[in-house]
Amino acid sequence: MSLLDVEELEVRYGTGRSALVAVDGVTLHIEPGASMGIVGESGSGKSTLARAIVQIVPTSAGRIAIDGRDVTNARGRELRHVRDVVQIVFQDPFASLNPRMTIGATLEEAIGLRRRGERGGRSRDGGSRDGEVEQLLEYVTLERSVLPRYPNQLSGGQLQRVSIARALAARPRLLILDEVTSALDVSVQAAILNLLRNLRETLGLSYLCISHDLSVIGYLCETVMVLYLGQAVEVSGSAQLFAAPRHPYSRTLLDSVPQVHRRVIEAVVGGDVPDPRRPPPGCRFHPRCPRGPLAHPERTVCRTEDPHRALAVACAGTVACHFPLEEPTGDGGAPPS
Repeated sequence: MSLLDVEELEVRYGTGRSALVAVDGVTLHIEPGASMGIVGESGSGKSTLARAIVQIVPTSAGRIAIDGRDVTNARGRELRHVRDVVQIVFQDPFASLNPRMTIGATLEEAIGLRRRGERGGRSRDGGSRDGEVEQLLEYVTLERSVLPRYPNQLSGGQLQRVSIARALAARPRLLILDEVTSALDVSVQAAILNLLRNLRETLGLSYLCISHDLSVIGYLCETVMVLYLGQAVEVSGSAQLFAAPRHPYSRTLLDSVPQVHRRVIEAVVGGDVPDPRRPPPGCRFHPRCPRGPLAHPERTVCRTEDPHRALAVACAGTVACHFPLEEPTGDGGAPPS
């Protein structure tokens, strides 16, 4: 049984002609102990998808299930089940922490919320709250000296470690990591990524990682989903995607990564991202696609038929494209450095 099942999920803001469908028919599955990455440009629906899974924003269609239990737009006890299993770590650690609470009070509050949800109001191991705080600090390699401090007295890396510790206080099985390294210095990013990798091995966690940084996804995830204007256009193993992506948009994302040995980044697509409230008919990427009607006028099917509707983009190795790139022939590749 999958830990998380998301089926044909839709998140809609507004009504009528001005409605914005931020997530449009996304399907994904995460097994216990697995790690999936979500990539795409700003506005592709990555963070909205994450917030819908943890019930921060309501869904307008589709289904979310945890351990086979339907928790779509959960309330009451069902919402508690979501919080017990899934926790999210946000991009900006300072904005996600209460500036008026010390780090110790923040962690104790998170532990207390979990205990109140457990039978008898006690932790499952019967340990003291102080002992649990110590354990959380050990998990994220922080000293006890941070406990009496306030968020504005810590560095960005320390704050993100506190945010991870607070999420772990709920004893989740799935962590959603929403751009957790993008606000940090490069050297700190590496330390946080190593920490997350060690935590996954130590605690048996599953991850849903959202990032615009493909190297982060390649380091943490075995499977990658590529989003464009709210739709999943490719789902693939990370090694396969980095070696030979099959969707032209996936290829574009990889070619856009700056590398030291490349003096100029060539433009591989034209035009701007369309208005998400009025997506193009057919394939949503066709106005920018180097393999579509812009380069091949005879490929009119791209303008009229939506490949996303014809293909079940739900498991590794699927691509929503009328004219996908060549099948990979090698043994895999490495993420961009």
